[in-house]
Amino acid sequence: MDKTKRLVLLGLLVAMAAALHVVESQLPMPVPVPGVKLGLANIISLMAIVMLGWQDAVYIAVARVGIGSLFGGSLLGPAFFMSMGGALASIGIMAYIWNNYRGTFSLAGVSLFGAAVHNITQVILAAVLVHSLGLLWYLPYLLIFAVPTGLFTGFAANYCFAKVPGAFGFKN
Repeated sequence: MDKTKRLVLLGLLVAMAAALHVVESQLPMPVPVPGVKLGLANIISLMAIVMLGWQDAVYIAVARVGIGSLFGGSLLGPAFFMSMGGALASIGIMAYIWNNYRGTFSLAGVSLFGAAVHNITQVILAAVLVHSLGLLWYLPYLLIFAVPTGLFTGFAANYCFAKVPGAFGFKN
């Protein structure tokens, strides 16, 4: 892919991820556990890993969290650092699994690992930010919700790739 096409694709993916980040922050969740979200912007992160590689996925995540936090009013606040940490950690594990265990795990499996690591990272960062290890009790509840949301995100990314057969060399 030439530089211009790559730059245009990066711009489109950043715009989509930022829009999903902002929209998702406004959606009420029908569960009584604070902090549970669908992870819609992670669909774009997973697609970026597959199409462009982990480096560009990191660029997209940093831009997405920055833009989303700017619009959400949490830029450089605790929520910003928790979101950024979770996004970068999840991209790291998803890229590692995709690159090394592609035949073993589907996109849904890769996404499931990403969702779990995202939640683990956010809880650890929250505990550090408020200086209380007591927040770690919350982790099992978030991990329970990481299973369906991670699977949803992976299936959604797979669906997007299925709509454009052979896109960027990805085959279902």
